[in-house]
Amino acid sequence: MSPADSRGILFDLDGTLVDSLPDIIDSFLHGFAHLGLPAPAYAEVRALIGQPLDMMYTQFAPEHVPALCAAYREHYPRNFLNRSRTFPGVEQVLRTLRERGYLLAVATTKRSDMARRFVDALGLGGLLHHVQGTDGFPHKPAPDVLHRALAALGTGGLWMVGDTTLDLHAGQAAGLRTYGVTWGTHSLDELASATPDELQPDLERLLAHLPPLR
Repeated sequence: MSPADSRGILFDLDGTLVDSLPDIIDSFLHGFAHLGLPAPAYAEVRALIGQPLDMMYTQFAPEHVPALCAAYREHYPRNFLNRSRTFPGVEQVLRTLRERGYLLAVATTKRSDMARRFVDALGLGGLLHHVQGTDGFPHKPAPDVLHRALAALGTGGLWMVGDTTLDLHAGQAAGLRTYGVTWGTHSLDELASATPDELQPDLERLLAHLPPLR
């Protein structure tokens, strides 16, 4: 497919489209309380968001990873909407891009089934053409989840939008332009170190790069 025919725009989910970190971290810490283990500090957990769950737990309690993951996966689906909300302007940007003829997908480290439940519960499902999670294949910064999302869309990719260096490096590995948002997990300096094409406090600049296709 030639670049001129490409219409795919990919978005990370947590920390990019949705302010979901409090619910994720609360569920992550719940596992330690559930097992009677000393818990890490909130800031220590926040710094690891974007990595697979088992890798995050390995940093703090490597001998208890399976039990901690099980506790998280029991707790999070019952509590993922406690405080999670879409970031300001997200719904309008997605709606505008769809109206302009672009194909939109989430490419997340979350498992696909949980990611779909999440976007549907927040009212974003109807604005996205596909939701692709990471299910038993290499996670970001590997580009695998991006390639699978684009294959599901049936188009080439233009931009990867994310809030971590993992997202940006994955986008670069997939040959996409990259757009870092500063309202999520990684700091401005961390994001800048990945040299994204755009580094912005919101998604408005993305629209300037993507005029109507029809």
